[in-house]
Amino acid sequence: MSLHGDYDDQNIFAKIIRGEAPCVKLFEDDVAIAFMDIFPQAKGHCLVVPKEPARNLLELSEDAAAEAMKRVKALAAAVEKALQPDGVTVVQFNGAPAGQTVFHIHIHVIPQWEGQALASHGGGKQADMDELNALADKIKAAL
Repeated sequence: MSLHGDYDDQNIFAKIIRGEAPCVKLFEDDVAIAFMDIFPQAKGHCLVVPKEPARNLLELSEDAAAEAMKRVKALAAAVEKALQPDGVTVVQFNGAPAGQTVFHIHIHVIPQWEGQALASHGGGKQADMDELNALADKIKAAL
């Protein structure tokens, strides 16, 4: 997929926003939805997905980008409080060559612990749903 193109409203994140596909939700408001990544790179990996239909950051409006970052910051703080990692990676990919695999703007919040390597992006194994829900409960309690 090239960096720019037509927005596909059938992508999995658009379906999650519309309630047509399930997720382990952390929060939702008029600007964004946040949920657990089902193919986590680390325990507690979650996503903030702005609701504006944009393929990537370059196509997202200024207002939506600013509002999304407020939610990313709040989620990163909740992840830190709930899981007490040694670090928190916040990353966002634009275009397939940069690592983007779902072509709806989304920001990763990934807790990291000293000495534990991240699983590969987009290629890891699916998380155990009971563990994912337990992690989500901890993070939601810290929001």
